[in-house]
Amino acid sequence: MTDKFWETKSLQEMSEQEWESLCDGCGKCCLHKFIEDEVDAAAPTDTLNPEEQVHYTNIVCSLLNTKTCSCTRYSERTQLVPDCVKLTKENLKDIFFMPTSCSYRRLFEGRGLPSWHPLLNRGKKAAMHRAGMSVRGKTVFETDVDLEEFEDYIALWPLEDID
Repeated sequence: MTDKFWETKSLQEMSEQEWESLCDGCGKCCLHKFIEDEVDAAAPTDTLNPEEQVHYTNIVCSLLNTKTCSCTRYSERTQLVPDCVKLTKENLKDIFFMPTSCSYRRLFEGRGLPSWHPLLNRGKKAAMHRAGMSVRGKTVFETDVDLEEFEDYIALWPLEDID
């Protein structure tokens, strides 16, 4: 791949390989979240969709390997988990539910990749884990909790976004 292709190409111009490599592999997209239509004026709102408030939990999909922060069934994930969202160039404008640290979202908003991103660290995730930007060590599996009690698992750390 071309060095720093994300600085010279728009998201729409990227090849499939370039697109896939943008994913930082943090695992935050695998967190269960819920969206409120009525926004609490005192709560932080989302910049892409201020009409809705996204609440992240520390509950993850059972397909996630929480050590590597990778899906164990990536190619089949959308068939196995109907709620799993596959980000595409076509649905990128609707990603308000993705955390602000998401590389796709950052590029869509013109903010560039953060210093901890694997593409800026020889393809390694170590800097991301050290910066605390992944789900490693912070989650519980959906199979281990009562999802009716999701309010007990609301987490603020997925909202952190550092460069």
